[in-house]
Amino acid sequence: MPNPDLPRKKNGFPSRIRALGRLAFRWILLLIAGSMAITIIFRWLPVPCSSLMIQQQVASLWQQDKEYRFRYRWVELGKISPSAPLAVIASEDQKFLNHLGFDFEAIEKAWEHNQRRKRVHGASTISQQLAKNLFLWPGRSFIRKGLEVYFTLLLEGLWPKRRIIEVYLNVVEFGPGIFGVEAASKAYFRKPAARLSSAEAALLAATLPSPLRANPARPTGYLRQRAAQIQQQMQLMGGLSLLKPLGQKPKK
Repeated sequence: MPNPDLPRKKNGFPSRIRALGRLAFRWILLLIAGSMAITIIFRWLPVPCSSLMIQQQVASLWQQDKEYRFRYRWVELGKISPSAPLAVIASEDQKFLNHLGFDFEAIEKAWEHNQRRKRVHGASTISQQLAKNLFLWPGRSFIRKGLEVYFTLLLEGLWPKRRIIEVYLNVVEFGPGIFGVEAASKAYFRKPAARLSSAEAALLAATLPSPLRANPARPTGYLRQRAAQIQQQMQLMGGLSLLKPLGQKPKK
C-alpha cells in the first residue's frame, strides 16, 4: 500500500498540457494587443512599410535580382488626385463606402462562379486587400484567410474609411518594386500623384489585378479597354461627388 505520509506525484502529462494552454493563451492575448496597438498607431502616422514590401525585397535579394528597384513614398490623401481613389473604388470595390469590410453579395457570386469554372475569381474588398498587404502574406490557406478576416475587422473598427483608402493608395503594388500611387505616378507618368488625370488614374487602377505583368506607361489593348470601363464606372457612380464622405474635395 502507498505510504500516506509521502507526497503524491502529480500527473505530468495533464499538467504540461495545462501549462502549454496557458502559455498559448498568453501569446494570443499578446498578439491581439500588439496588433491593436500597431493599428491604432498607424491610424495617424505614415506607414513606413508593409508586409508585402518586405517580402518582395527579401525575394529580390534571395533571387539576386540586380534589376529590382524599390520605390515608395508616402503622401497624404489630400495630395493625391481625387481621380485615384475614385478609380480604385470603381475598379476594386464599388461598395467600399457602405460595407463593414466584406461584400457578401460579391463573395456569393465569386463562389458560384468558381464552382463552374477553373479560373478563380476573388471578391476581396479594399479593406481585405489592405489587411493582406499590410500585415500578411499571399496565399489561400485557411490560417491566412482567418487572419485576413481578423485584420479586416480591426481596420474597419479602428480606422475611418478615409484612412483605409489613404493607406491603401500608399501601399498597394503597382508594378515590380513600385508601391503606392505616388511612386507609380512618377514611374509611369513622370508626375506627382496630385496631378494624375482621370484617364491615368484609371490606367493605374486597371493594373491592380496583375501589377507585375501590366504596364500603364505602355498599355496593351486589353489594359486600355479595362481602363475605359473603369472611367465609365467612375462617372456612373457619380464622379468625384462620390468622395464627399471621405472629405476630399475635387482639385481645381
